[in-house]
Amino acid sequence: MAGSATATTGTIPALPDHAADRMDPRKLIAFFAMVLGMFMSILDIQIVSASLAEIQAGLSAGSDEIGWVQTAYLIAEVIMIPLSGTLARIISTRYLFAISAAGFTMASALAATATNIDQMIVYRAIQGFIGGGMIPSVFAAAFTIFPPSKRSIVSPIIGLIATLAPTIGPTVGGYLSHAFSWHWLFLVNIVPGIIVTLVTWNFIDFDKPELSLFKKFDWWGLISMGIFLGTLEYVLEEGNSNDWFNDSSIAIAAVASGAAAIVFFYRAFSVEFPVVDLKAFANRNFSFGSVFSFVMGIGLYGLTYIYPVYLGRIRGYDSLMIGETMFVSGLAMFFTAPIAGRLSTKMDLRLMMVIGFISFAAGTYIMVHLTADWDFYELFIPQVLRGFGLMMCMVPINNIALGTMPPSRIRGASGLFNLTRNLGGAVGLAVINTVLTNRQDVHYERLRENMDWGNPAAIDQMNNMAANFNSYGMDGASVAIKQMVGLATKQAVILSFSDVFLILTALFVAMILGVAMIQKPAPQGGGGGGGH
Repeated sequence: MAGSATATTGTIPALPDHAADRMDPRKLIAFFAMVLGMFMSILDIQIVSASLAEIQAGLSAGSDEIGWVQTAYLIAEVIMIPLSGTLARIISTRYLFAISAAGFTMASALAATATNIDQMIVYRAIQGFIGGGMIPSVFAAAFTIFPPSKRSIVSPIIGLIATLAPTIGPTVGGYLSHAFSWHWLFLVNIVPGIIVTLVTWNFIDFDKPELSLFKKFDWWGLISMGIFLGTLEYVLEEGNSNDWFNDSSIAIAAVASGAAAIVFFYRAFSVEFPVVDLKAFANRNFSFGSVFSFVMGIGLYGLTYIYPVYLGRIRGYDSLMIGETMFVSGLAMFFTAPIAGRLSTKMDLRLMMVIGFISFAAGTYIMVHLTADWDFYELFIPQVLRGFGLMMCMVPINNIALGTMPPSRIRGASGLFNLTRNLGGAVGLAVINTVLTNRQDVHYERLRENMDWGNPAAIDQMNNMAANFNSYGMDGASVAIKQMVGLATKQAVILSFSDVFLILTALFVAMILGVAMIQKPAPQGGGGGGGH
């Protein structure tokens, strides 16, 4: 096992331990520039989602069009993430990352100059596709250029960035759109983007291009993967709002996704140089790590979505107030990251994951008792538990999934690993939206049954409200009925939120049991918890 750990770092095995542990300053500079690029790419999802109303007003877009500002980015990104490993092998990490950073920066500038919704959708798609190349490269670099003894420092950094960026997105987006304008949601990327481009171009030298592989590139595999993942993301993003398969476009996209998936998997296992190397799943810990990554995507993106929905619909918060409330989770992650890094060298990684999932489950279970009066202080503890749980899970999951992969597989495996987190988020959001819609209808019907003329409490409430409105010269009876309908609808929405939190609690409890399926990772000398 020690041999595989050494191989993973890409260092020369013959060197003494103290020499192997020394870090090349150029590689450190390159790595932190890559981390900044990944942060920008992930942040750009949520930074925009918090300010869609401002963008819609600025572009005079319709309510049915503005959602595509997000959907276009996500569809393009989910295609690029698994492809990035193959591209890194062909053109090298240096060229891939520098081109991705430059393209992301230019697409951000174009998005800031968009004058209509069509331009914005195109620029966002470019931004998502090119930016998606930066995310897996950071994970691959962390497990390729750093020795195992440094992973207790490196793994929390990439885990923190991968989870913190979408969590603080609403805060940053709300602040920028309030203090300046929606254009700054994109302009803020330009200066960091230029810095990342220049630094990575000049300092990355982790690998060499293998241009000969380009002749073997599987174009049919790429096309089928693009259709498979792109239409799948579309179905998950738009399904609930379009009544799922009752809508012809959703049904056609689902059929296209299924057919393309068959072609893609056939090509992946039959051609000499597949567009995505699925053989990484032969590694048991990588497979289980990917499953946990999928669930973490549900917890990360699902909860980042549902908290703002509650605060906006029930509490009437604007994007800045929502961001300030959500910032608690970000602070909890920031302070937990070094603790998680230290514990990964001292503790069985499986135990860390159990603690993380317990924290996650406790936070969502508290939210099951949600009421319309819950505010910053009631949400404080659940958000702290969520932030703590995320970091306690992410660090060991990263180490277990990628810590034992050989150098030849690490780039492709990193793309697949990050894809599972994004797909988890997409599936989670689709399920959450569907549950919210369906359970709201169920709860409303149950509440309406109890608010009939045979219920003395309902009659007394109605009469009191009617008398109050009559005193202001209004038609008390009709206004009171409208008020009662509004109260029932609001309560039904809150009960549907409780149902979602209960489902998430059950999911995280199930993951505690799932940890037992992982082979015990051997601790690494000096730290890191690579997960062997």
